[in-house]
Amino acid sequence: MAKVIVMDHPLIQHKIGFIRNKTTGTKTFRETVSEIAMLICYEATRDLQLSDVEIETPVAPAVVKQLKGKKLAIVPILRAGLGMVDGMLTLIPAAKVGHIGLYRDPETLKPVEYFCKLPADVSQREIFVVDPMLATGGSSIAAIDMLKQHGCRHIHFLCIIAAPEGVKAFTEAHPDVDLYIGALDDHLNDHGYIVPGLGDAGDRIFGTK
Repeated sequence: MAKVIVMDHPLIQHKIGFIRNKTTGTKTFRETVSEIAMLICYEATRDLQLSDVEIETPVAPAVVKQLKGKKLAIVPILRAGLGMVDGMLTLIPAAKVGHIGLYRDPETLKPVEYFCKLPADVSQREIFVVDPMLATGGSSIAAIDMLKQHGCRHIHFLCIIAAPEGVKAFTEAHPDVDLYIGALDDHLNDHGYIVPGLGDAGDRIFGTK
């Protein structure tokens, strides 16, 4: 069974409170989302495997730890997920980046695919799917469905804010995918928005509303 981890780090809680504020401007919102993503990424990579490697320090030979095993890939769900990529690349700069484009049909609230571009060797990589909001769960479930269709088996999902309804739907659909959440909110409203949430993450990241 996959893990569901809700962050309790004071820096993450502080920064999420900051971006919830409707008076936070686009530039600051975008920068803070990137910082939160970096902090969540730090936690989500805690279980990466290490191997021993022999090196020479300026003083003496030494055995040090290096990452081993599968290479990494970050896959943002467009477009809001793009706001989390740079912060994660700060920690794992060698990771490749794929993109999955989904939008939510305003009538059915179901995800509709419009773009998918992934690294050629994506099935051989450890995947970190990112989207700031896990609301109904529809987009994240569909994105991971697509990755599994491409042969991916080692997948993690990172979000900044989640609703209980989305977490339930996600874990039922993909019980093998670890879920890392910055903050777990109260509920979804009638329009499928997380309450209290922070509004539309994509609009606030890109200043389109």
